[in-house]
Amino acid sequence: MDYRTIADSDAADVAAGRLRPGDQLPPQRRFARQRGIAVSTAARVYGELVRRGLAVGETGRGTYIRAAPKPESALAEPAGATVDLELNFPVLPEQPGLIVASLGPVLRPDLLVQGLGPSVVTGTAEARAEAARVLARGEWAPDAGDVVFTGNGRQAIAAAMAALVPAGERLGVEALTYPVVKGIAARLGVTLVPLEMDSSGVVPDLPPRLRAVYLQPVLHNPLGVTMPAARRAELAEAVRERDLPVIDDGINGFLRPDVAPLAELAPERTIVLDSLSKRLAPGMTLGFAVAPPVLRDRLAAAVRSGGWAAAQFPLTVATRLMADGTLAKIEAAKRDDAMARQELVRTRLAGFSVRADPRAYHCWWQLPEPWRAETFVAAAARRGIAVTPAAAFAVTPGRAPTAVRLALASPRLDVLAGALDTLAALARSSPEDSGIE
Repeated sequence: MDYRTIADSDAADVAAGRLRPGDQLPPQRRFARQRGIAVSTAARVYGELVRRGLAVGETGRGTYIRAAPKPESALAEPAGATVDLELNFPVLPEQPGLIVASLGPVLRPDLLVQGLGPSVVTGTAEARAEAARVLARGEWAPDAGDVVFTGNGRQAIAAAMAALVPAGERLGVEALTYPVVKGIAARLGVTLVPLEMDSSGVVPDLPPRLRAVYLQPVLHNPLGVTMPAARRAELAEAVRERDLPVIDDGINGFLRPDVAPLAELAPERTIVLDSLSKRLAPGMTLGFAVAPPVLRDRLAAAVRSGGWAAAQFPLTVATRLMADGTLAKIEAAKRDDAMARQELVRTRLAGFSVRADPRAYHCWWQLPEPWRAETFVAAAARRGIAVTPAAAFAVTPGRAPTAVRLALASPRLDVLAGALDTLAALARSSPEDSGIE
């Protein structure tokens, strides 16, 4: 029997609730005997379930059914739905009024004509100038001529990866990385190579045969680490010695405007990515890619060929919000909001092993014994709270720590406080007490 057929059967059991989040699958040899298949086929079934995101393997502990991913953001769900600590798209209550006040002139017929026209990957001179101003961090300020626009941040990642890493070649990424990067790499035929990390971020001793490196040096997702200056300097020297280009994903950089991207130290080889999804809102996003002249044409060609260019109307809207200061007001409010949410984490999860930059919109929680990440996720889901297990971020299956990421941006502050209290009580109990073994 084909292993995919067996995996389809198990997937149907998951969908029907016959296999529930946190359930442990039998050892592969027993599974093979039960199904009358070879052990090698059983291994392929388990691998396929992991690939589909239905199961997770934990070294020395076995394979478990994982919590089902939510189909859409809780921002679009009705009141009373699950408390969303999975997705991190902050939208503040005052944003709609600020945006409406800003965009009135854009809807004048004479100006709207500009927004309805065709777009190019380099946008307009005004858009490039405003983007360069907004993206500046620390002592680094990009040249407006180096800015390329995409429809969103994920498209910017895909374009940069396609421009730098041919199919079949190797891209170095943090051992725990943004999950979307794994999906993009699979689509492009790029092999991800996990890079060793410590408390300062990526260790500069890079593995061989890489074509490029993808990093989140500021407020890393999921760990929340911001690479200190000394480590950034070491890493810049390492990529220069190896002649490696770098993709610096600065999606959370607006929360730490004091920290420059790696382009400050390695400007000739670093592509800096960003977007408006977190700065503004997921429904009004725009992607940015700042590339040095030696890489800019390759990046622009990848954006065109991939169909990832930004449409003209979103570009016109974003330019207006950047130019009149509306975006800056929202960013400043979000920096205050993130700090307020981290203060809740500090007080409500006191006594636990939580890694959290006080300016980030997420935190990393090393769970206490005897909890496993997938079991904790399942128990939290039964209490109406969605969190993300470490396995979702692990480049190497089965190598995830016993931890979860909490995304703090979506709930109201009072709802977040209650959810953190519930999770703290859950962590102080045991899986048996929670009804999950």
